[in-house]
Amino acid sequence: MRAFSLDQPWWLLLLPLALLPWRRAADMPVLHGALALLPPDRLGEAVALLLRLLASVAIAALVVALAGPRQPERVVQRVGRGAEIVLLLDRSGSMDQGFGGTRNGGGESARSGGLTGEGGRGRAKSRVAREVLSDFVAQRANDRFGLVAFSTMPLPVLGFTTHTAAVQAAIAAGGVGRGLGETDIGQAVLAALDYFEQRPFAGARIVMLVSDGGDHLEPAVRERITQRMRRDRVSLHWLYLRSAGSPGLEPPPGSDPEAANNVPEVFLHRFFGTLGPQYHAYEVGNPAALLRAVEDVGRLADLPNGFEERLPPRPLDSWFLGVALGAVLLLWGAQCVQRVRWA
Repeated sequence: MRAFSLDQPWWLLLLPLALLPWRRAADMPVLHGALALLPPDRLGEAVALLLRLLASVAIAALVVALAGPRQPERVVQRVGRGAEIVLLLDRSGSMDQGFGGTRNGGGESARSGGLTGEGGRGRAKSRVAREVLSDFVAQRANDRFGLVAFSTMPLPVLGFTTHTAAVQAAIAAGGVGRGLGETDIGQAVLAALDYFEQRPFAGARIVMLVSDGGDHLEPAVRERITQRMRRDRVSLHWLYLRSAGSPGLEPPPGSDPEAANNVPEVFLHRFFGTLGPQYHAYEVGNPAALLRAVEDVGRLADLPNGFEERLPPRPLDSWFLGVALGAVLLLWGAQCVQRVRWA
């Protein structure tokens, strides 16, 4: 790999100017009563050569700085603890409504932001979900996060990154505007799985689905999801935000199984259950329960792993300008102590 590249290499045509200090100039006269008595000044000659070298370095460094040197984009290997997590955030219209769970009477409270106030009554599920996910991301600096928002179709928002500020901005962007009336969870899950397509396996892989509804998936879609999750070894964690009037993911005892399958969230939960240990469901009825679910996902994802990080190009002109400045300061100091007359 090249050490650095140049944005404007034609400036290097000026590099021959660095030879100017070596041009033989007339000697500066030094007044002394008996020059013939002075011994050869070996130290003075060495200092003169050093000063010429410093002048050449200053000119060459300035020319290279003008050429715009920069370190090219590169990929480095990192080892840490964490996971690759795709946040799959529902942006349907129902997410703008409040929770349907009962009020929290057990004395539980969220650690930040007052999330549990009145069990979330009067607060939109989408807003509470964004707050808890934001707190989750802030506490997991070693994870790589991606984000996909979805309603009628998936919208990839952010690719995998360890830069917390970018992830937080992507989560906040999910609150812009109002959600649409329909959701296509099948295509959303496939879009999240695309993040792991032909990606080297480097540890725990998680799709965190945050949604308040289900979907009746076509057999072909169900087959694609099953094959890709098992092939890419991805775990699916569904944080189901229960709406008012929803029966939940598990139908009440004694209910008709066929009738229960007509409920989209029950149907989807049963399909995901066929994935076995790769599937984890959390039925969330209030913001405190949502916070507990996110913490559980965090504990499951705390495994050692290795990963590649792509670093952007980095300008290097400041380094060459620093070298030129140092050389000029040394020349200026030598000029200040130079003697042109002997006492």
